[in-house]
Amino acid sequence: MTEMTPGSNLPLPTGRVTVDVAAPVRLDVSGLLLTADGKVRSDDDFIFYNQPQGPGVTHRSGGGAAPDAIVVDTSAVPPGIEKIVVTASPDAAGQTFQGIEPTATLRNADDGSAIASFTPPRLGAETALVVMEIYLRGGAWKARAVGQGYANGLAGIATDFGVSVEEPAAPSAAPAMPSAAPAMPSAPPADPRVAAPAPAAPAAPPTPVGNGKVNLDKGRVSLQKNQTVSLVKAGRPLLSQVKMGLGWEPAYGGKDIDLDASVIAYGPERNHLDSCYFGKLSILDGAIKHSGDNLTGEGAGDDEVIVVDLGRIPAEATGLVFTVNSFTGQKFTEVAKAYCRLVDAATGEELVRFDLTGAEPQTGVMMAKLVRQFSGEWDMTALGTFAKSRTVRGMVKPGAEAL
Repeated sequence: MTEMTPGSNLPLPTGRVTVDVAAPVRLDVSGLLLTADGKVRSDDDFIFYNQPQGPGVTHRSGGGAAPDAIVVDTSAVPPGIEKIVVTASPDAAGQTFQGIEPTATLRNADDGSAIASFTPPRLGAETALVVMEIYLRGGAWKARAVGQGYANGLAGIATDFGVSVEEPAAPSAAPAMPSAAPAMPSAPPADPRVAAPAPAAPAAPPTPVGNGKVNLDKGRVSLQKNQTVSLVKAGRPLLSQVKMGLGWEPAYGGKDIDLDASVIAYGPERNHLDSCYFGKLSILDGAIKHSGDNLTGEGAGDDEVIVVDLGRIPAEATGLVFTVNSFTGQKFTEVAKAYCRLVDAATGEELVRFDLTGAEPQTGVMMAKLVRQFSGEWDMTALGTFAKSRTVRGMVKPGAEAL
């Protein structure tokens, strides 16, 4: 049996599989059928204990004696469905995964034999998880370990994937963590265990555990260190060409400074795929291109630009880390006004900006990262993390650690 890690995947050896999720407490396990845009077609594509049957996907209750499971018959999955995500949340209202270690087991649905298992690491305040996904790629079905947590329960996951949720009977102040069990779609009959919260407002989508995320609906986003923005606008992932502009100036009275902007591409296991920099101006079959080297940092505007075609990034590339290095050995304490900004390549509109505040006497800095989410969109996170390296080669290991 294969032990999976976050982001790892494997081909399905059989067309009928089961994903069960076990924990020291009872869990509610659900499945969602998603189209290529990462959304359900309707609430009927949300399969759970109160709506256990769907096309090619079935909820199987363990009755408290065995873990609940989602059964997938890939031969019966309708055309247009490219992914089935398996989620889990504690049955007890408001309970988090703190101290509860769930394990998902992928099995052959015909004989029950175990194919792979996955235990999401470092869980805490999450009240719901996307545990695993069964997805179609190149005509073949595969399984991927995910392990992404949500602080706003299964309602957050459901809304993220386009499932409608009911309005609450009476509004109340929003707590830091939900006190009700996750909301279910409005179409199925009500369940006494479920109290449905209000749907998330369009400008503030469900927020995964960690630093709060916003999207692009309100216009330009200014990030601070470790903040994240989801590259989603009007409900759709941004999958067009964007430009990552990086700029800097010498500190007041300082000499010209030769900084080099680069981007490092990683696979789902943080494995290094390639690096785009002044010595290699195009990677990933042209999906990422570099503007070339700026030797001084003089002049207004971006000093170096990296163009990223988000829609053409190959599936094996799931993380991009943007770095700046001082090839001449000058430290970032000698640099002023370093920044990075994400620009819509078609319109020139600035979407996201991060101004580096504070500096360390180092020769390398990781400015930002783009990470592909399981639902298809990309997230951008401001980093501002310094490293001892004059070239992009020395940034590969710290970049992997930053993902």
